[in-house]
Amino acid sequence: MRVHFIAIGGSAMHNLAIALHKKGFIVTGSDDVLFEPSASRLKKYDILPAQEGWDPEKITNDLDAVILGMHARADNPELLKAQELGLKIYSYPDYIYEQSKDKLRVVIGGSHGKTTITSMILHVLQQAGKKFDYLVGAQLEGFETMVGLSHDAPVMVIEGDEYLASPIDRRPKFHIYKANIGVISGIAWDHINVFPTFENYIDQFKIFADIIEPNGKLIYCQADDVLNKMVGSLTDGAEKLPYNLPDYSINNGVTSVNVNGKSYELQVFGEHNLLNMQAARLVCEALDINADEFYTHISSFKGAARRLEVIGSNNNSTIFKDFAHSPSKLTATIDAVKKQFPDRKLIACIELHTFSSLNKDFLNEYAGTLDKADEAIVFIDRKTFEQKKMEPYPAETVKNAFANNNLLFFNNPSDLLYHLQQLDINNANLLMMSSGNFGGIDLLLLKNNLL
Repeated sequence: MRVHFIAIGGSAMHNLAIALHKKGFIVTGSDDVLFEPSASRLKKYDILPAQEGWDPEKITNDLDAVILGMHARADNPELLKAQELGLKIYSYPDYIYEQSKDKLRVVIGGSHGKTTITSMILHVLQQAGKKFDYLVGAQLEGFETMVGLSHDAPVMVIEGDEYLASPIDRRPKFHIYKANIGVISGIAWDHINVFPTFENYIDQFKIFADIIEPNGKLIYCQADDVLNKMVGSLTDGAEKLPYNLPDYSINNGVTSVNVNGKSYELQVFGEHNLLNMQAARLVCEALDINADEFYTHISSFKGAARRLEVIGSNNNSTIFKDFAHSPSKLTATIDAVKKQFPDRKLIACIELHTFSSLNKDFLNEYAGTLDKADEAIVFIDRKTFEQKKMEPYPAETVKNAFANNNLLFFNNPSDLLYHLQQLDINNANLLMMSSGNFGGIDLLLLKNNLL
């Protein structure tokens, strides 16, 4: 098989390219800009484009497939050439489905927790010695790539994003995978540039549930009121399996779950992670892993990258990095750290970085989300406004939206870094939350300065 990637440098795209190369495919690709770590990883497998930029000459009749990344535009010259030649053009999720259509597909959807639930399932399946293919949105310990494909695995576990498939395919990704076992972790409005109303956003999850394959299962979080109501509106279809919080306790900063008179210590914490764990348990149960085996294996799960990841710690302070950026994720993450360390001060810093989070019409969704922090900081890199061609707004707009007059606002990375360097985090935790990179601030150097 000869496959060409248009926009090969994307996080998901370069991982799929490597996975297909390892499966024996002949892989080529192009991109206008190649960042790290994508460039080095592609070079390792000798599939790094010789130069940056688009080249229609790479599109030839002997290609079996062209895979189009979301980063490419609809007028991309390589895409136009592929269309002219009548080649098979796939979006990323289309090709994942193509590779998994003869397997049992587990698809994890939801506005939050997708990556963690998927990671938990993969960890347990690996520990249990099961064969499986996978797609996950973060780098995991024990997994070289974020995509794994094989000829003989009977199951594929897929993190199912609700965002659009490609510039020429406006379907949400998780509709394309046609789940046999579907998971919905919760519903909280996001991607308002694509789903302009909350009702329209909810509809995408309803469609996902409705198209689960015959004799399939829908695993969903009963603690989410919006999701509960949506599931209640579904007609006959997949078997519905709700989950809720397990019995748990916190002692000296360590969370344990108590199951059938047995206690299992965990390396992750927070009620959102306990809910994620219960979703993973029901999936693993459907894949013939019993509860005791599941909890034994999940006890060694350290978390996915950038999900309450510990940057540094000492006896009375910890610095965390987390991917939280939407209101629901922000609330859950702050609540988790506060409950796990109730006697420590919490300094919480959120970078608003995505289109939705920066949109003034959406900003009010953040009202009250930082209230449990002892010190609240909001950062928006002024360059982000420029890159997204959005009108910047002042600190007062942010404070009013968060309904918190005490929060500190920064729009310059240097000013934010200076403030963070002056912090006293004795008997305190610092929680840095973003889907970006805080304007290039090196959190490891900050850790060395503070601890």
